Amino acid sequence: MSTTVFTFMESPFGRLLLSGVVPEGGGPAALAAVTAPGQRYALAEPADDWVHDPEALAEPVTQLTEYFAGERTAFDLPLAPVGTEFRRRIWDVLDKIPYGGTVTYGQLADLAGESPRAVRAVGGAVGANPLLIVRPCHRVLGANGALTGFAAGVDRKRWLLDLERGTSLF
Repeated sequence: MSTTVFTFMESPFGRLLLSGVVPEGGGPAALAAVTAPGQRYALAEPADDWVHDPEALAEPVTQLTEYFAGERTAFDLPLAPVGTEFRRRIWDVLDKIPYGGTVTYGQLADLAGESPRAVRAVGGAVGANPLLIVRPCHRVLGANGALTGFAAGVDRKRWLLDLERGTSLF
């Protein structure tokens, strides 16, 4: 049986909540979620059965700190997000959007092999992304290039895109 662990870290967005899953028998935690204060569709505080273990999540904290400092352009972490098969497929494509790049929801649907009619479902999958920042849902734009649909707020999306200095298409 696995154990869910958590820690907090300070960031330009305020105190982030990180949670991860430690496999039975121990080992490094696989990151399950990164949540910003006020983020829609996400836990603001750890669940009662989670174990506070900053050591188990030290590497995600280090990599996020490097990212915010402009010293990291990609994350190299074991991940354990929970989602449907459809959401996981969309998230896999999100992971391929390079640092500084952007796509529209329609382009993301196309890259995932989905019909243009699936754009709303694709948007739902992007919005349900539990790995804020690490899985770059902030790199997805509206059809007209507008900054839309970021669960942590459009101002934070703009900040992340400004950090990456990216407006080029994937």
